[in-house]
Amino acid sequence: MHTDILKSLRLDNSGVPIYVQLREQILRSLGAGALAPGDQMPTMREVAIALKIDLNTVRHAYDELERMGAITLVRAEQFCSPASACKGVRAQAVQIDSLAKQTLATAATVGIDPVAVADRIKALAKQKE
Repeated sequence: MHTDILKSLRLDNSGVPIYVQLREQILRSLGAGALAPGDQMPTMREVAIALKIDLNTVRHAYDELERMGAITLVRAEQFCSPASACKGVRAQAVQIDSLAKQTLATAATVGIDPVAVADRIKALAKQKE
């Protein structure tokens, strides 16, 4: 599985940061089913060597993927991890915290009061019930 994923990764000179290109390609692989929940991903070092890029660039992409809940970092091993694969209260708490932080950052970026976003989320959740 490592070699298939590594072979599919391509970087270009489009002006898009390398870590963003890498993150998006991995997300596309997940969406296309090339990576399944529980699959072990290439290590950061393997990706850095294969693409001839700095290890910190790969780390940045993997960290963002983890914050998004797309992968789980476990002692230097990375696994695909959709929301349905996370088990236990602790894992769910980490995902909730990550999602909340992403929402706060997005709200701040577009100039929206995060409390207003939280109130709207509560209202939408009540409608769904």
